[in-house]
Amino acid sequence: MASGKPHRDILELGREQLTPVERFQIRFIRKSFEPGLLDRTLRTMQRAVGANWMELGVKNLREVRGEERLPPLDGEQSVIVVANHRSFFDLFVVSAYLVKRGLRHRLIFPVRSKFFYDTTLGFFVNGAMSFFAMYPPVFRERERAVLNLATLDETIRIVRRGGTFLGLHPEGQRNKTDDPYTLLPAQSGVGRIIHESKVPVIPVFVNGLTNDLVRQVRGNFDGKGDPVTVVFGAPVDFGGLLDQPSSPRLHKKISEASLDAIRALGEEERELRASLKAAPRSRSRSRRGDGGAS
Repeated sequence: MASGKPHRDILELGREQLTPVERFQIRFIRKSFEPGLLDRTLRTMQRAVGANWMELGVKNLREVRGEERLPPLDGEQSVIVVANHRSFFDLFVVSAYLVKRGLRHRLIFPVRSKFFYDTTLGFFVNGAMSFFAMYPPVFRERERAVLNLATLDETIRIVRRGGTFLGLHPEGQRNKTDDPYTLLPAQSGVGRIIHESKVPVIPVFVNGLTNDLVRQVRGNFDGKGDPVTVVFGAPVDFGGLLDQPSSPRLHKKISEASLDAIRALGEEERELRASLKAAPRSRSRSRRGDGGAS
């Protein structure tokens, strides 16, 4: 790794703590990143199926701003997107929008291990819903927190291989407060991934999504749902932070810089949402030709 520390293998570190189901899933999904038919198939399914069903469920409600700030999304270079975290579907909506506009990367979103990795049903949901984009697992149990060090290493390893779209939430967990513009404190793990990956980091602010998928989709088709707003920013300028020696304090600063960029986009989104409330929905839809839903 760039820090000079040895790569911690999640299967080795979790030899005594991972269940057989967890070991199988991690081994299978890790194998899928090796060049070959399985990797190509999953990339194709993420683009052709996953992105399409997500687009279908939100495109009539979605308003997008800031697309002109995005850098070229070269398929060989990995990219990290950092977003606020209000719903389970934030990063899926963002990635679907970009995939429909040419993104060809393999998608990965670290996800809590509970359900998705400790049950057989979670394995099938991950495969059917995201084509195994929900990887690697994050462990919430205190007694297994050490495994997250290996999760960070696994994430960095995949990003540095190239061709990966990594979605992260600097807040670390879902913000369940009533105020979408007051963000939770930044978590240092995101800063470490950014510091050691050395790839472009794109901030985005997302608002209007709920965790009630049925109601969200119904509102998209009957026109009664709230707007789903997505505001992209230019790649985050970290100054000289990425060139400094690795340390927990530095990682926290990098994560905070990411969160500051997201917070600034939140103010743009606040103005956008106010303008949408003042304008008829039909007029709002007609303006989406260049920066909104297709």
